Amino acid sequence: MEPPGVSRQPTPANYTMFQAFEWYIPADQKHWIRLREAVAGLKATGIDNLWIPPACKGSSQQGNGYDIYDLYDLGEFDQKGGVSTKWGTKDDLVRMVQEAQDVGIGVYFDAVLNQKAGADRTEQCRVIEVDPNDRTRALTDPYSIDGWLGFDFPGRGERYSSLTYHWYHFSGTDYNNANGKTAIYRILGDGKDWSKFVDREKGNYDYLMFADLDYTHPEVEADVKAWGEWLYGQVPINGIRFDAIKHYSEEFLRSLIEHLDDKIGPGWFLVGEFWQDSLDAMRTYIRNMQHKFSLFDAPLVYNFSSISNTENADLTKVFEGTLVEAEPVNAVTLVMNHDTQPYQALAADIQPFFKPLAYCLILLRAEGYPCVFYGDVYGIQGDHPLSPSCGGKVPDLCLTRKLYAYGEQLDYFDFPQCIGWTRLGTWDRPSGLACIMSNAGPNEKWMYVGQEHRGEIWTDMLGWKQGQVIINDDGWGCFSCAAVSVAVWVNQSAEGRDQLGRL
Repeated sequence: MEPPGVSRQPTPANYTMFQAFEWYIPADQKHWIRLREAVAGLKATGIDNLWIPPACKGSSQQGNGYDIYDLYDLGEFDQKGGVSTKWGTKDDLVRMVQEAQDVGIGVYFDAVLNQKAGADRTEQCRVIEVDPNDRTRALTDPYSIDGWLGFDFPGRGERYSSLTYHWYHFSGTDYNNANGKTAIYRILGDGKDWSKFVDREKGNYDYLMFADLDYTHPEVEADVKAWGEWLYGQVPINGIRFDAIKHYSEEFLRSLIEHLDDKIGPGWFLVGEFWQDSLDAMRTYIRNMQHKFSLFDAPLVYNFSSISNTENADLTKVFEGTLVEAEPVNAVTLVMNHDTQPYQALAADIQPFFKPLAYCLILLRAEGYPCVFYGDVYGIQGDHPLSPSCGGKVPDLCLTRKLYAYGEQLDYFDFPQCIGWTRLGTWDRPSGLACIMSNAGPNEKWMYVGQEHRGEIWTDMLGWKQGQVIINDDGWGCFSCAAVSVAVWVNQSAEGRDQLGRL
């Protein structure tokens, strides 16, 4: 019984992000329509926010948007092969976002602010070539090149922004049209250099690809800040995923966020792609952003890959050196994304048997904000197609998170090839769960779920482990899983069990 005058607060619902694309989705300009038709079903399985692909016009209608051409064209102007982006028209995008919000799903915009691609013409500029492995080391004396650095946006004209981009708006490029030579060229000019506020890999990792924007130029800074305000007026987003943040000025990004907070208001969810296996570097970045910024947990993905490809690997070490272990509030956990999926540049091979284990490790635990990958739910297309992972069970795991993954977490990381944990539930979300997994033979563990569950009959909601567990009078049960598998045990009468398997 609660003391007089004390009321219990409702337990906040668990949130789950969904990366709403994979690299090889066909360039049919219909993806916004597909997502609009899917959002109600995604919401029913526990998805709360969509990370959508880059919606700005790329260098062609086949580009995924990381080959960004025009920030101010969301599929509205006839440029670079047509009006639509790869994903659809601006009208399709707006309708999709509205439908998502109508069913209670927020939208995170993928902002590609490091570079521009698909220039309309070449311009001459002075450069030096630099060492690809140490961009601080010059390989040549200064000379002139003919670079693809002129952006006129003829289809849009001066609508929304009058700025056209020229060589002096960039810090680097990689192609000399005069002689066809590919190299890394640092553009010269008064006060021009690589940004000092970038990752120190390769000496200085300012340059990544295409025409590299120079945020020390006041016109670039002003135009991109104005774009942020404009974007919110065009598409009512709830957050931003910033691409390639270790390659452009951390100082500028912090200034942009402060600008948007001032002009639009705080409360956005902000996450960056700082793809780095150095936990110290990631933690430093979060501190520099005053812990108002999240990062994707790249070390966790590499741990998943390593463990899944090592016979009898030690599961108890799965979180060692990860962001979610060190900074759980600022960690976005994931299993795979468009860069790490098979046949991509950062591909991280995770064996199929381990995918369900990995998803349980990000979805059913208390720490981190999990992001589920489109390719694991709907499959991967392209030349090497793959079916949905986990036997199609990822949506059920998302819903299990939404319904049952609450309350105190008790870990049983006491055997290298078999680990488990329980969630004890809360006063208003009382069901709880027990998860056990093995990367070797079948196994079992006695685990505590709470005396309030005594006498209940629990079953594996995945259906991969048959049988029942009856919780004893002391609140313990003997939970088991099959070889190289996982089981998620929940009261067979728990509210919501009938909703599983509907997506």
